[in-house]
Formats: sequence, structure tokens, C-alpha cells
Amino acid sequence: MAPRVLVSDELSETAVQIFRDRGVEVDFQPLLGKDKEKLAEIIGNYDGLAIRSATKATEKLIAAATNLKVIGRAGIGVDNVDIQAASRRGIIVMNTPFGNSITTAEHAIALMFAVARQLPAADASTQAGKWEKSKFMGVEITGKTLGVIGAGNIGGIVCRKAIGLGMHVLAYDPFLSAERAQEMGVTKVELDDLLAKADFITLHVPMTDKTRGILGKEALAKTKPGVRIINCARGGLVDEAALAEAIKSGHVAGAGFDVFEVEPATESPLFGLPNVVCTPHLGAATTEAQENVALQVAEQMSDYLIKGAVSNAINMPSITAEEAPILKPFIRLADVLGAFVGQVTESAIKEIEILYDGSTAEMNTKALTSALLAGLIRNQVSDVNMVSAPIMIKEKGIVLSEVKRDKTGVYDGYIKLTVTTQNQTRSIAGTVFSDGKPRFIQIKGINMDADVGQNMIYISNTDVPGMIGFMGTTLGEGGVNIANFQLGRDQQGGDAIALLYVDAPVEQEVLDKLTANPAIRQAKPLVFNVD
Repeated sequence: MAPRVLVSDELSETAVQIFRDRGVEVDFQPLLGKDKEKLAEIIGNYDGLAIRSATKATEKLIAAATNLKVIGRAGIGVDNVDIQAASRRGIIVMNTPFGNSITTAEHAIALMFAVARQLPAADASTQAGKWEKSKFMGVEITGKTLGVIGAGNIGGIVCRKAIGLGMHVLAYDPFLSAERAQEMGVTKVELDDLLAKADFITLHVPMTDKTRGILGKEALAKTKPGVRIINCARGGLVDEAALAEAIKSGHVAGAGFDVFEVEPATESPLFGLPNVVCTPHLGAATTEAQENVALQVAEQMSDYLIKGAVSNAINMPSITAEEAPILKPFIRLADVLGAFVGQVTESAIKEIEILYDGSTAEMNTKALTSALLAGLIRNQVSDVNMVSAPIMIKEKGIVLSEVKRDKTGVYDGYIKLTVTTQNQTRSIAGTVFSDGKPRFIQIKGINMDADVGQNMIYISNTDVPGMIGFMGTTLGEGGVNIANFQLGRDQQGGDAIALLYVDAPVEQEVLDKLTANPAIRQAKPLVFNVD
């Protein structure tokens, strides 16, 4: 029986035809995504679900999708898919990471022009029969300084176009190397420096805990008077209420917003303010982009359902059926090693070295490296996958090297990750035992044997008496239950580390009590995607 795919959002007829041509039975119901009850009622009949942004693949819907094998999102953002719920059910989630990058970048540039010249208000005034030429005095783009927050795929395109317009470009991106910035023709700066110097600011970062409210009240107060702010990335990156006050006070001269804290945006503090241009999330809304991502998702889903090929998967490595039994545990290990370093590293990464020792050197190291890199940058780019991660690393100018060697130690095979930043070099190694679970075997050159849990705490401290008792007491008083506790040190009185496997996320207040001890240099909460 041919696999069945439900298309519950608007996809082009060409994309629908691709399914049919590849031998997939397709049910095209583009309005169904807005009817949650009806969608849940019939989703169990399908092997695949092709969506845009209207359909919400919630935990409840996924629970009803008893036969579903793959969800394909035509576009990059997967905020409307419960990836954890899908993973638990063994459902692959695919996206199309690069199909609408140019379109989104162009929209940011268009909004910048619209705000600079007050085009919407001037149009409305003129069509109302007024001729208020003196009222709409604008500013030139040429020669102005553009601050780009996030210089990845889309942000990089904006940088190139802005330079072509004769603008000076400042870029803030923790993962952007100085060498890559030079190649791009931009100046790499810290956020405060960008805020102080930019005439225009545009945001191109994902929504994470670190980026949420990145332009809040305090940050906006640091901006240059007369600045104009553009957001075509994610709602919530900018505090809309704080920005509205800054516009009313005259500190901010204008804003162009395509995304909002609550969508659909029927109201916002920005609505009705002078020189604020708002559009209804049109960043990817061009015929070219919509066609590109639709065709891509149809091809990817068909290849998986017919051939078993996996590409651009958020939650599944690109591996063959033959490799899967051996490779999957090490894929998980690679992701964990990358995620560890990504969560504890705060400065820009310059170099990455991955060592495959023993049996791991004979595996599909391309898949392992992709999984490791995805884990490494997931803290900064939430929707990264194994396909897009290596490209993003390359775009950021980070030097990546792989080393393979024969077995050198007691382990049949292990992976070691070494990351060099502007401030330090950090390393971590891990292996997989016969139970198929990842384990940490070395951190910062200190040997240990530690289980990997979903919630962990990494503590770096000076080796002094009483630390074990202090850590245990502090965590116990904070209601934290310790499942496992591993320690290590380089020498007596030297550097020591502790890795704790805990039952639940740890409150910041508890971590602050730990770091209040002068012997503790760092106490980082860690979260890993493990069973």
C-alpha cells in the first residue's frame, strides 16, 4: 500500500504533484490545519503530515497520530511542532532550513527603507488628498551604521545587502569569529558597543532563553538617540512596551516590525505610533520562497517514505538502515558532548577539534560530527539540525578539524571534543558502554566515569576540604535531589570538577548560593536530550 500524506496547510500544486510522482498518495486539505478537532479526528489515517505555520502539531495531535512517521515543515521555524512529543513517538520532524533566507533578509531591508522614509504614512496621507511634503522628512540609508544582531544565514545576507547600499555594518554574534567578520566586511562588536553606535538595528537571531528580550528597557536606553529598529526574526526579542515608550519619548525615531510577542497580533503597544511600520509576519511571504520550501519538503518527505532516506531532520540523524544499530548510540553521545560544551561556553568559538579514537574512527564520522555540531550550537540556534549545523559553523568562520586514530587506551572507542575560544581551551570525552548509553569519561583533562542525565549540574572549583559537603548541603536545602555525583581533580589543591545528575531543573537561586562560595568558579545547569 502506498504511503499517505496529509497536506493541511497551503502548499503549491507543484509540491503536491511531487508526492504523486514519487508514489505517495496525497490528501490536499489546505484549510484543515485551522480546524484542530477535525485534524485530530483523521490524522491517524496518514503516514506523513506536510505543514506550514497554521497547523499546530501539538502533543495532543501527535498522540492521535497513531500511524504518523514524518512531519514536514515547509520553512525553517518549527515552533508549531512539539518536537519532544514527536521524538517520543518515533516521528521524524523535517524542515527546510534555507529556502526562505533571501526573502526574509529582503523584507528586513524593505522595512528599513520604509521606516527611513516614512513610506506607509506618506502613502496614506497622499491618497487621502493631502500634500504634506514637509511633514515626511526622511533620512538617507547611505553612510549610516547598521547594527546586525545575529550574523548567521539570514543576518549574513542582510550584511551583504547593507554593505552594497553603502552602509557601515556592525555585527554582534557570539559565534562569529574575527576572521569571518573580516571576510564579510563587517565589524564584530559586543552588544553594548552596537547599541551605542548603530543608526539602524536589525535582529536575526532565534528565540532562546539568552535572546528573549535582548532589546529590553535597559538595552534600549543604551541605544543611540534617533535609532530605528527592525525585527523580522521572532516576536519577543524586543520588549514591545519598552520600545513604545522609547518611541513616545523621542529616543527611538521609528521601528519596522514583522513579528510580535503574540500572533496573530490584533493589538500591540506599537500600533498607532508615529513612524512604526507593521506587517503580518511576511518575512517568508514571496512566491519564490513559498515555492522553494514547498518543493523541498515534498521531496524530503517522499524520499523518506519511499526510500527511507532522512534529510534536514530536526530529531533524527541522516544515517542508513545498515548503520543505524551501531551508529545511533554514538550519535546520541556526539550530541551530548556538543551540548555540554555549548552550554558552558560563553565566548566566541574559534576552533573545534573532534578526535575519533578506536572503533569510532571507522564509523560514519560525518554523521557523528554533524550531530556533535548540532548539539554544540543548539543553545544559540534552537532549530538547528544535522544538515544545517556544519553549514552554520562554516559560515561563522570557525576552524573545524577531525582526527582519526587507532585505539590508544582502555576504551574500544571514544570521542573527544576540544573547543578553543578567545579565552580558553575546553575539552570533553565520552564513550558508549554495552548498555547503549552515553558516558562522560574525561572533562578538562580530568578522568571520570559519569552517567548522562536529562538535568545535570557542572561545577568547577578549587580543590579544598569541605566542598562535597557544601555542595550536597546547599543542593539539599534547595530541594534538589541528587541521582548521581561524580568528582575529579588534576592534583591536590588544584582544579577540581563535579558533575551531578539531578532529578529536575535547578533554580538560579540555588546556583547563586553555590557560586557564592569563593572556591567555586562556575556552576552551570545542563540539559541533555537523553531517554
